[in-house]
This record gives sequence, structure tokens and C-alpha cells, in this order.
Amino acid sequence: MTPQIRFVAIGEHEASAYRAGAADAYGLAPERRVSPGGYPCRHCLNEIGAGEDYLTLAYRPFPTLQPYAETGPIFLHGQACPRYAAAEILPPMLSGPDYIVRGYGADDRIVYGTGAVTPTAEIAGRAASLLTDPKIAYVHVRSARNNCYQCRIERRDNADKAA
Repeated sequence: MTPQIRFVAIGEHEASAYRAGAADAYGLAPERRVSPGGYPCRHCLNEIGAGEDYLTLAYRPFPTLQPYAETGPIFLHGQACPRYAAAEILPPMLSGPDYIVRGYGADDRIVYGTGAVTPTAEIAGRAASLLTDPKIAYVHVRSARNNCYQCRIERRDNADKAA
């Protein structure tokens, strides 16, 4: 049976902390800039419009340091924005032609053989298919060009556990 999925954004508490100057994954304060437009916010999962303040910070979407805990740049709206709520629907920021979709185990390690560049329209189906495997606890959507973290996908019954 194919599980129902949810797209999971960075949590409200975490986004608010970064906006207040909390240290990023490298121990640095987020950089505040003015957007030229088109940057994806990892909290509302929408685009940051031209002229809006935004933050750039090093983000590690894993609970602890370990060899597979990838860290990279992400963007957030500089001002409060609502957390993505349409969790079963492909987020609007996923507007590129394709993304890497990759499964991770409960130990937060990559499940080898699960990563693939996936056309955007096929992300939900691929994630649901991966999540039928009990070895896969969750899925990341990452940039196919730069490997930047976009969002997490979980089985619908696990989504409330995400930060």
C-alpha cells in the first residue's frame, strides 16, 4: 500500500530563532540581504519576492553531527511568514524542472540506491514509493544542480514529529 505523504517545512520555532539571530550550523549569525526575487524560503515553501528581506544561513537538517549530515545554504524570509500548511500538495517553491529525491533511514543516514534526479511532477509519487520501504524513515528533496536542501517528505502519520 502506498503511504500518504506530507511535505514538511522548517518549523516555526527554528525559523523564528534564525530571524532573531540564532547561530546557524556553522555557529554564525544568518546573513540578512534584500532579495532580487526567486529565492525559495524553507519555512513557507514559497518564493521570496524581489525587494523582500531574506536570510542566508548554513543549515543541517539532521539532529546530530555524523558523516551523512549534509550542511548547506538555505534561504528564509527575513520577516515572519506562515509555515507551509498545504502539506499534501507540492510546494510552490518547487518550480524547477527536476530535483534530487533521496531516502534516509531512522539513523539519519542515506539509504543507498534511493537517490535520483526526479522530474518535479513526479516528486510526490517517487517519495511515496520510497516510503513503502520500511528502511526509509523520510525523504529529502534537494536541488538537482547544487544539492541544496529544499524540504523533507514523510509518511503522513510521521509529519508531526518533524521540527
